[in-house]
Amino acid sequence: MKIDFSKIAEGIVPNFKGGEGMYIRRLYSDGKVKIMMGKLRPGHSIGLHRHEGSSEVFYILSGEGTCLYEGEQEILRPGDVHYCPMGKEHTLMNKGSEDLTFFAVVPEHLLGVPEQ
Repeated sequence: MKIDFSKIAEGIVPNFKGGEGMYIRRLYSDGKVKIMMGKLRPGHSIGLHRHEGSSEVFYILSGEGTCLYEGEQEILRPGDVHYCPMGKEHTLMNKGSEDLTFFAVVPEHLLGVPEQ
């Protein structure tokens, strides 16, 4: 199935998860998985949050991001992938001078079902 983000309206979420500024995204969701193209302008961030019932993977397309993952700081550049497993917490900040753009996937998990 092809997802054409150019045909999905851009949404603006202010102070997403308690972050600063705006999270700009194009979002596709089938009710179980969210697939997004996201952007954070310089000085903007996604607030610190824990993934309860889901995980998240994002791939940096442009710019430079600072991620706090379980209390550790990670610098993310184009081509880097960040993974936040279910039950862990993270945040993403744009401390750079250009837009930070990324592709993100957030799958919901069945709670109480053992992993295989």
